[in-house]
Amino acid sequence: MEWTKHLLVVPILLPLATGAALLLIDELRHTAKALVSLASTVLLLVVAIALMRMADAGGPGALSSSYAVANWPAPFAIVLVLDRLSALMLAVTAVLGLAALVFSMARWHRAGPHFHSLFQFLLMGLGGAFLTGDVFNLFVFFEVTLAASYGLLLHGTGAFRVRSGLHYISINLAASLLFLVGVSLIYGVAGTLNMADLALRMAQVPAEDRMLVQAGAAILGVAFLVKAGMWPLGFWLPPAYMAAAAPVGAIFVLLTKVGIYVLLRLTLLFFGSEAGELTGFGGIALLWGGLATLAFATSGVLASQALGRLAGYSVLVSSGTLLAAVGMGDAAVVSGALFYLVSSTFGTAALFMLTELVERAREPGADLLAVTIEAYGEDGEEPGEHEDEEVGVTMPGALAVLGVCFGCTTLLLAGLPPLSGFIGKFAMLTGMLNLDGLGSTGDIPARTWLLLALVILSGLAALVAMMRTGIRTFWAPLETIVPRVLVVEIAPIVALLALCLLLTVEGGAVIGYTDAAARSLHDPLSYIHGVLGTADAGSGTK
Repeated sequence: MEWTKHLLVVPILLPLATGAALLLIDELRHTAKALVSLASTVLLLVVAIALMRMADAGGPGALSSSYAVANWPAPFAIVLVLDRLSALMLAVTAVLGLAALVFSMARWHRAGPHFHSLFQFLLMGLGGAFLTGDVFNLFVFFEVTLAASYGLLLHGTGAFRVRSGLHYISINLAASLLFLVGVSLIYGVAGTLNMADLALRMAQVPAEDRMLVQAGAAILGVAFLVKAGMWPLGFWLPPAYMAAAAPVGAIFVLLTKVGIYVLLRLTLLFFGSEAGELTGFGGIALLWGGLATLAFATSGVLASQALGRLAGYSVLVSSGTLLAAVGMGDAAVVSGALFYLVSSTFGTAALFMLTELVERAREPGADLLAVTIEAYGEDGEEPGEHEDEEVGVTMPGALAVLGVCFGCTTLLLAGLPPLSGFIGKFAMLTGMLNLDGLGSTGDIPARTWLLLALVILSGLAALVAMMRTGIRTFWAPLETIVPRVLVVEIAPIVALLALCLLLTVEGGAVIGYTDAAARSLHDPLSYIHGVLGTADAGSGTK
């Protein structure tokens, strides 16, 4: 239908208009602001699903559509590009945004001014970053996302939140400066910032200028590696995400995926199949950086006593796994990585929201006290002294629901069956061990075995750490406290876990989608021809 071509601008214009309108509503009218924000986010989810169906309607390697704003011809226009990868990221953004927003309506949206406006501006920046076909506008949307995230991270009170927020702001401002420097170097040499046009001009850059282009691309890559949390650039992430309010931490899980998305998109688009062979630009750095991040995050997961810090390191586990998979450069590995991206994003976001509810069932300082008891024991207590008192004790309903959700989240993060975390890891590992096709008998490089071992060990570490926390909270708490849990708080968590179960049930269809997305990424000519080869400036679509 003719009107559907304009859907590409909705993920940007809808949250922008909603956020601006919410600024005009008095801050005391919390219910009105919440309903407007909720309606907008639901509509965004509907549009994201429609765009995902549009993206999947084309051929295996075809670009779904692009939209030239103001009908200027490419490459001069501000171009929005829709393909399977961008549509997938938009859908994940809308789902996670709706879940975090519903959770916030219990209390967090009233904890400070302009929460809903900042939240909508964050959704706008994410939607623009995933749809833009221009590196400069990627910078603009990147800054919109960061500006909104600064306010959201500081939403609420507490010295720890302010201190972590200031660290977060300073690190990301430095990353923004690197981004601008990298963009300037690329534009100074290539003379364009349209991604498709840049992909064509990269091969035409004179030999004496090629080092400047690669330096610009490397600086640009560092900026997004900071956002993705690659070691040693991600030291700021666990404390910052731990300090954020629960719904903010949940949506922040997606911010690290922006860095992964851009690295995956631009590396394969600008440097083509060279990156896939791990001998071209950036492939080795991403692989070994991902391995180092995965090792660092695994040790952090094991060392974490607080559940919020464990969730922060789980974000780094996901980032390290995805960076290493991108560095592998194989389409089958990337396909499994995209499946894992969706599953780990939902699982980690659910853990951030679940953390707040679980902490209500524990006394302040329970983690420190539990560690002390484990190390030194309880003086004067004989073995079996209280065992009879515990027999037949019934777990309250709220704790039972939280316990089931906690167990499902543990399965997701550990990558154990039957949930989707297992399918994502299995798909990645299958691709790693069959780089020349399923059933190949070629030699497997040592770095592949190392990645395989770290992926498995990270799952084991998550299982150990989550079981340790679960035992302290649900099985053998120092004192049983029945938390007050509202429906709007538990419903988004259950919904995210249900979606992960749906990913398991529909695993074949989802893997088919991610396979097509990965093949399209490894065929940059389809993207280039889709944006530049069939331009139709008069209609605004190509």
